Amino acid sequence: MNKIAEELQTVTRPANIRTDELMSAHTSFKTGGCADVFVTPGNIEEAADIVRLLLARGIPYTVIGNGSNILVSDKGYRGVIVCMARGTDNITVTGDTVTAGAGALLSRTAAAAYDSSLTGLEFASGIPGSVGGAVVMNAGAYGSEVKDVIDSVRLLDTKTGDTIRLSGDEMEFGYRTSIVKSYPYVVLEAVFTLHRGDRKLIKEKTDELAQKRRSKQPLEYPSAGSTFKRPEGFFAGKLIEDAGLKGYSIGGAMVSDKHCGFVINKGGATSAQLLELIRHIRQKVYETSSVMLEPEVVLLGEDIVL
Repeated sequence: MNKIAEELQTVTRPANIRTDELMSAHTSFKTGGCADVFVTPGNIEEAADIVRLLLARGIPYTVIGNGSNILVSDKGYRGVIVCMARGTDNITVTGDTVTAGAGALLSRTAAAAYDSSLTGLEFASGIPGSVGGAVVMNAGAYGSEVKDVIDSVRLLDTKTGDTIRLSGDEMEFGYRTSIVKSYPYVVLEAVFTLHRGDRKLIKEKTDELAQKRRSKQPLEYPSAGSTFKRPEGFFAGKLIEDAGLKGYSIGGAMVSDKHCGFVINKGGATSAQLLELIRHIRQKVYETSSVMLEPEVVLLGEDIVL
């Protein structure tokens, strides 16, 4: 991997490239072993060039944002992690639109909208992920989703190496999914269409949602947010609680006793313990309700599978 690290210097600064980078420093679970190579593009164009180079060399890679919904193996990741959390985080406001790079935090994007008296992104103010990740999974909260406010998305087509732009309708958004889940695109940038609003009312709504999060979610512990997708007709947290798993733990991994839909790192958890707990939850919930929960968390690493 040292050879590919050297080659990456042809498309980005050496300071943006690290080898044997501990992924626990880049995930909200605060777990994970070392990635062979960890690269942070300096801008959107560099991000596209980096992925093109990796594709040309046949090097395994994964693009991440803020690391807020991934669980990385304790043995690390064999390949290149392309982290969009810096360099591709520019946010600009023009009229009623907000353009944000894939690496921009969704919360910062919502704050930029508020600063310009634009309403529509209040729901996103407390979501810890990046714009790129939010687009991929159509992130949402409190009855609103990314698809409700997306105008268009700039993408890298990894089959052709071209950059393209798709409209919100062309993104095939659904519950926690988008076209990026079925086609090998890399999100580079998103354009949100919002509406003029009253800054006072926008702040009141944002504060109200923030209070709901603090009262109902275990924000004081490392986690990846909602661990499971909402099964049709059910709520994952309720199913987990009904299975008698509230507060259940395996080592440092625990089902939150504040919100059973969250698996948390209560201290010193390993990725293996978190994964074992996720497996146990799925099995118990299936036994008690005949519902197989589908993880919302993305698993990274050769040995980290359900």
